[in-house]
Amino acid sequence: MSASAKTRPTLLLTRPEPAARRFCAQFRARFGEDWPVVISPLMQIVARHPVLPEAEAVIFTSQNAVAPFVALSPAAGRVAFCVGQKTAQVARAAGFSVIEGPGDAQALVPLIRAHHHGAALLHARGQEVAVALADLLNSAGIETKEAVLYAQEPRPLSAEARALLQQPAPVLLPLFSPRSAELMAQAALGVKAPLWVAAISPAVVRAMGDLPAAQVDVAHNPDAEAVLEALARLAGLDKAG
Repeated sequence: MSASAKTRPTLLLTRPEPAARRFCAQFRARFGEDWPVVISPLMQIVARHPVLPEAEAVIFTSQNAVAPFVALSPAAGRVAFCVGQKTAQVARAAGFSVIEGPGDAQALVPLIRAHHHGAALLHARGQEVAVALADLLNSAGIETKEAVLYAQEPRPLSAEARALLQQPAPVLLPLFSPRSAELMAQAALGVKAPLWVAAISPAVVRAMGDLPAAQVDVAHNPDAEAVLEALARLAGLDKAG
């Protein structure tokens, strides 16, 4: 199942536009600048402007919450517990003192229990969350408040993406969140293309529901590099050379 120059499956990226273009650049830098790619975001990030409750430290389970938070409250001198490397990079650049997690929201609970011994925490999050982190922390005796800093508003697939999915050739489809998996399952009704799905986590696979995936490969770690490796396995590129 190797991908020759004539048979390379098109990469379909459904992340919000900035993240999709970053991943496209990573993918092409690794597998070829002329690799066919279609970008069709299934959601867009829309900032919210809530009144933030008082908290000693902040929890970010997505990089998308960092900029809206900083627009409302200063980062300097404040600790931020971050779900993984990319979110940590964004929070650090914004001025937070960062404690970086392993890339999984649920795994933040023991990390926070080990490092936080002060007043209330604030989970700065999106409207949709895969893990009810505040509930888990409150149950563990750590006071945790919540503020919704952004929404992931659905968008339809583009005409180019819909046409791609009606062709018989395989399509490489990385999925980076349960929300994107749910939206793709809704958008993929009646598709003809075999979907080769690279899921960033088992939670994404569970959220796929009735998505008609011909093949599924779960990333070994919840990060972009591991998703690239999963795509390579699906396309046979890990056997090339």
